[in-house]
Amino acid sequence: MKKRDSIHLLLAAAALLLATAACTKDELADGDRLPEGQYPLEIARITLGVEGGEAQPWGAPQTRVSEIADGTGSVFDAGDRFAVQIDGKKEVGTYTVQNDGSVEAENPLYWSDRDEAHTVTAWYPATDGTLDLSDQQTNGLAYLLSGTGTGDYQTPVTLTFAHRLAKVRVTPTGDALGEVQSLQLYTYTQCTYEKGKVVQGTDEGWIKMKKCEYTDNGATITCWEANVVPGYEIKKLRANGTEERDLSSAFTPEAGKVYNITLEKDKGYTIDENGTYIVYSEEGLRAWAGSLWSNPSLSIILTADITLTPPADGGSNWNPINTYQGTFDGGGHTISGLVIKGNSTRLGFFQFLKSATVKNLTLENVQITNDFSWDGMSYVGGLAGVIDYSTIENCFVSGSVIGNAIGKWSKSCVGGVVGRIASGGTLSTVAGCGSSATVKGHNRVGGVAGELNLDDIVSSYATGSVTLESKVTDDTYIGGVVGYCYDSFISGCYATGSVTGSGSGTIYVGGVLGTSLCGTMNACYHAQGKVSGPNGTTGGVLGQNILDSYFGGGVLNVCYWENNGQEKGIGTNEGGTVLEATKVDGTTVTWQTAIEAMNAKLDWLRTGWHYELKDGNRLPTLKKL
Repeated sequence: MKKRDSIHLLLAAAALLLATAACTKDELADGDRLPEGQYPLEIARITLGVEGGEAQPWGAPQTRVSEIADGTGSVFDAGDRFAVQIDGKKEVGTYTVQNDGSVEAENPLYWSDRDEAHTVTAWYPATDGTLDLSDQQTNGLAYLLSGTGTGDYQTPVTLTFAHRLAKVRVTPTGDALGEVQSLQLYTYTQCTYEKGKVVQGTDEGWIKMKKCEYTDNGATITCWEANVVPGYEIKKLRANGTEERDLSSAFTPEAGKVYNITLEKDKGYTIDENGTYIVYSEEGLRAWAGSLWSNPSLSIILTADITLTPPADGGSNWNPINTYQGTFDGGGHTISGLVIKGNSTRLGFFQFLKSATVKNLTLENVQITNDFSWDGMSYVGGLAGVIDYSTIENCFVSGSVIGNAIGKWSKSCVGGVVGRIASGGTLSTVAGCGSSATVKGHNRVGGVAGELNLDDIVSSYATGSVTLESKVTDDTYIGGVVGYCYDSFISGCYATGSVTGSGSGTIYVGGVLGTSLCGTMNACYHAQGKVSGPNGTTGGVLGQNILDSYFGGGVLNVCYWENNGQEKGIGTNEGGTVLEATKVDGTTVTWQTAIEAMNAKLDWLRTGWHYELKDGNRLPTLKKL
């Protein structure tokens, strides 16, 4: 019979962390593999787990391996249990680390011969099961180790353990360090394992990371760490429980490797290869706006909704952009809480758009007030004061836009979206836009635009109340969509809010348009809100229609009104051509027949838009084909 001797073990604890290295964002740490020191077992004091009271049962898998003081390695704690096999045979021994660093067998293994060396395998935790990685902030870092060694009955076995999880370390730098209170990673929150090896990761979600402090060359390094299941692509982290951030480069961790991420203060934007700002926060929006002083053509794309910080002193929280010449793509997102109070010739989120494009943007709950006190005209709009050679499409405004002309000779041109749309030969276009803002002014006021000059408004609408209070003896103009139109086209537009003109001088009031000077209206309507103004200059659709002796125009095609307090579609027609302005009475003329006629006109014009009755709405709304 062969002699059976008990196995003797010397353990080499697998180090978990590399020495701090200068890594760029998301770069794999220098050294590639976790350090695996060949040294006898070292025991650190227990830093995790239950202390005092009854002994903690081993029924559920637990991990209590600790980091060493400088963060460059890991060590076993007293009470850690690991399992051992010889040559993969059925018998499994369990061993427990003691306070003095020795190892005591609970059920030892024995050599079965003394003729040759054998392979010894080991794993930690000693029992198979499920490892919970979700809260390493509270419970400490999770560990899964496997080890190997060789020996015979005469030679003590040195077991070298390797990590079967990967480590992610996030190190905030600069201003970011003071702002980070907690960090989380999105990856597997659990894994099942057998004999120290991952079988399957489960339950995707957020892992709470452990805050750690290490000393490197005399400097204290503060970081957050978590041990993670290999093979899951990590793309994002979350700070302070709410602030999500995509990594600049996603990575898929491998077992036994450590990944260093440097976390800088979130600027709120990135810049792509074309120089376009990709913006996702208020800070990023303000950074882009600040850069326009040196380059007014910088393009921008929003990738998130943004709420502007409320003004602390009751004043403004946005410095209007003077002249913009680039492309602003809101990406379908919303900027909320814009507050501007000023005394300027041009006022809005943008003061002036020159050869620019603004699209796919909503300005929600704006509060814009211009107390203009100089001689001349001021231009106030929710999105822009004035646009020239520019395009605005798929943009929406809610809140209030007010142009107070308080000087003796000052006037205001006010619109829910734009104050004045003007061009010197190259058309500007507003298309697919809408306003539910309350709009008030004193001279030229419209739900979408105060004035339209040699340009187009297509398939746009206003649902808010529009008010003009004239303070001059000159003519003034107010419309549900546009106040004053010169040699321009308004096609497929509607208004449903109240339109009210009052005060001194001659006031022209229209449900859609106040005055059309050689302009053309196609397939427009007003309904629901009350249209009120002086007799003879107020109409359900148009206040004043003028045929210019040189340019012609003054054309009204297939337009409708209903239930707005007016019996005439046009207040006064001064030589213009009225092809069709019809009241919807619900009997001889219904909204369905009106839609068919207006859509036929829009098809002829090739606008790419139609009216429809949708979701039980009583009034037509617009849709893009």
